[in-house]
Formats: sequence, C-alpha cells, structure tokens
Amino acid sequence: MIVPNGSSGMMPLISIVTPSFNQAAFIYEAIQSIKIQDYAMYEHLIIDGMSTDGTVELLQTLSSIAEFNKMSWMSEKDNGQSEALNKGFRRAKGDIIGWLNSDDRYLPGCFAHIVEAFEQNPDVDIIYGDYRIVDEHGRAVQTRREIEFSKFILFYHHVLYIPTTATFFRSRVFKEENWLEEHLQYAMDLELFIRLAIKGYRFMHISKVLADFRLQPNSKTCSSPDKQRMEHKEIVYAAAPALHPIDSPRIRSLILLLLRSIAFIRRSAEKLLRGYYWNHKGSLPHISFERVR
Repeated sequence: MIVPNGSSGMMPLISIVTPSFNQAAFIYEAIQSIKIQDYAMYEHLIIDGMSTDGTVELLQTLSSIAEFNKMSWMSEKDNGQSEALNKGFRRAKGDIIGWLNSDDRYLPGCFAHIVEAFEQNPDVDIIYGDYRIVDEHGRAVQTRREIEFSKFILFYHHVLYIPTTATFFRSRVFKEENWLEEHLQYAMDLELFIRLAIKGYRFMHISKVLADFRLQPNSKTCSSPDKQRMEHKEIVYAAAPALHPIDSPRIRSLILLLLRSIAFIRRSAEKLLRGYYWNHKGSLPHISFERVR
C-alpha cells in the first residue's frame, strides 16, 4: 500500500533522472519500467548527450504520445555521465529522486516500496534495496540481496555494495548542493555516497527487490573494469581516514588490502547469516516490454 505524505495529504512526487548516450537498444525498457509503476506522481527526466544511434528519434516519437507525457528530455553535448546526472538532479522537482541508467530498469512495485519506506522513516535520507542482475537480453541471472548500511564497508570494500539502480534520495540531499564530481566517470557514485556518509546523511537498506542491473558489452562495468577499479581506489585513498596519515605508497597499499579483506569478510558473513547465498537466482517473472511502432 502506498502511504500518503502526512504533512500535506498528497502523494510525494518521485523524480527519476536517466543519463543517456547511444543506448537506443535499452532505453525504451527503462522508460517503460517507470511508466508501469502503480504510482501516478512521478516525472522522468532523460538527459541525453547527443546520441547518434536512434535514441533521439525514439524520444521524439514517445514525446508525441499522450501516455508518455510525464517524460521530458533534452539532448545536448556534455562531458559525460556525471554532468548529465547533475543536470537532471538540478531540474528535478520531486520529493524523492532516483537515478536510473538507460540500460537498467525498475521492477513493478518499486515506487510503492520506496514511498512507504521514506514515510515510515522520516529521518532517513537515502534508501537502497536489492536488485537483479540481468543479461543483455533482460533475462534474470541472479538476485543480489544486500546488507544493512555500514560506513566501514562503504569505505573499504573493493566494490560498491550500494546499487545506484535501486537507490533513492530525499530531495534535500541535492538541495543542499551535494552534486556528483563531474571529473569522475566510473566511481562517482562511490565518491558521492562516501561524502554523504561523512556529512552525516542517513542511509537505510530495505529487503525489497527493486530493480534490474543489466550487464551488456557496452556498459562501463563490462567495457572498462580496470578504469573503474583505479578510480575506486583513488577515491578511497583520498577519503578514507585510516589511510590519511600514511606517506609510503607501499604501506598504504598493504593497509588498504588488509582493510578490504576485513570489509569483505564482514559483508560476506552478514550475507551468509541472512541466507543470501541460497536461492539467489532471478526468481521474479520476466517482464516483457512491447516496442512502440
């Protein structure tokens, strides 16, 4: 059940920001996954970086169809995903803001779960849930259940365990000028989450499968894993308090390796105790998205 906003009696507006560049093969599913939510109060802002693969033509077609009137878009040159997202976050009018990449998608019921969680936890600023990994064709490969928020694991785990595709923010996070660092292109989400955690913003996990994260050849996760790992490490070196006093690169690297091992063990132990390593295949039904002609 969707819980109304207690202060006004109105349903909170959800803004979804989608950065886009040459993802015509997948962006329609992202758009449809928002449109099929059982929740009427939303806007979808698509920030395109002058795609040349048919994305702009698709967006033009959808804009002429009445049922897509909650979608708005722009297409102009930018300096990458981080800048595109910041453009969208600045334009967003919602009480709750989500970030959905153009090759990912939300699952039915996602918005209802998020609204209810925020209404029941007014002191929480960022909520993230669980997600499925799907292949290039949208077939579920694995369901990923995540752990409760841990600042230590956020800082020191070798991968970011908070999935942006299943993460939502209160608008105050961005109204207070917490933008993405636009020079980052691979681990800007990690840097943002670390910065928010340091500032004292409150994170919360909910045990709901909210979204699909797609592994496909042109995604950054698949095409540039080394660059992603390098940027991740640089962000940790710059932000992690345990590494600040260490001048020797070799010793700092060894300490980071130790801290990463501890973070890995802590996360794995929690997932093991919660039974997350069993029944982890994608158990939710396949969703079919009919293309617009």
